Amino acid sequence: MNKNTEIGATYEAAGVNLEGSRDIKDTIKALATQTYGDGVVGGVGGFGAMYKIAGYANPILVTSTDPVGTKLMVAGMVGSYENIGADLVNACVNDLIVIGADPLFFLDYIATSKMNSEVVEILVKGIAEACSSVDCALIGGETSEMPGMFAGDNFDVSGFIVGAVEERNMLRPTETIVESDVLIGVPSNGLHTNGYSLVRHIYGLDNDTTPLNIYYDDLGETLAKALLKPHLPYYHDLRKIFGLVKGIAHITGGGLYENVPRMLPTGVTAKFSTSLWDVPSIFNIIQTEGKVDSEEMYHVFNMGLGMVVAVQKNHVSKVLNLVKNSVVVGEIVESYQDNEVVIQN
Repeated sequence: MNKNTEIGATYEAAGVNLEGSRDIKDTIKALATQTYGDGVVGGVGGFGAMYKIAGYANPILVTSTDPVGTKLMVAGMVGSYENIGADLVNACVNDLIVIGADPLFFLDYIATSKMNSEVVEILVKGIAEACSSVDCALIGGETSEMPGMFAGDNFDVSGFIVGAVEERNMLRPTETIVESDVLIGVPSNGLHTNGYSLVRHIYGLDNDTTPLNIYYDDLGETLAKALLKPHLPYYHDLRKIFGLVKGIAHITGGGLYENVPRMLPTGVTAKFSTSLWDVPSIFNIIQTEGKVDSEEMYHVFNMGLGMVVAVQKNHVSKVLNLVKNSVVVGEIVESYQDNEVVIQN
């Protein structure tokens, strides 16, 4: 036996603060409880959370999971995590919308090498507030302290959501979208949660955070504030038109080119005209300062469109009236040179 081990090894000596972990979990439970509705049977604190699905004749469960990507690193560079919780929830909720589903419950996962209770509380508070805004229960999750897993103060956060839709009300775009349908765009407020690796590369942010503090007249704010605007929620706006639309695409990583084809049947092309909507200034600045080709921009960023919906012509006016700031951005045409998406001026 090693005589130098008279005092046994402890978890705290290994870098895990059990007492601090218990304290933050109590805080998380208090925040999560505020989001509970009648469906929650067992929430935060047990080995598994429980939820009773009611009000559906033939419910189809819809799930999604997402991180916030390297936007989290940009937030860390300026010590601003206030919007990250909303980013996480809204990115997941918006993925349910494309099926026509309502959110039921959400779980989060926060993984870190050293627990910073203040940051965790900010994150969970943002998650709880975003969940409450869409009547979604923050029903559980995991906060894990793993010494040595992440360098420095870095950590990761991800979310998982479950929603439901009545089977007869599911959106089935690949079965219903046809040539002559109209594409309507719902504006984004910036990057949402995609394209940050390219931004970090353009500005050299991993080595120099100075560009984040530069004020741009075109933005009316610093680069950091523009980059950290929250991923917008679209649930309340789009829920009003579930019965009017044929398909919905959430424009996330891959931009219009990769996300719109998810709702298209074979034999048609989504044709967009960029002159029909305003591209936020942040994208023009990124393109100019990074000398990024336009094609690349539309492959990486949402370019001002957070969601795209496909509707038949006689529903266009009603949809535009119901969804604030929405605009016609294109149309569904006969298959165009085997391209699923065409973007032109």
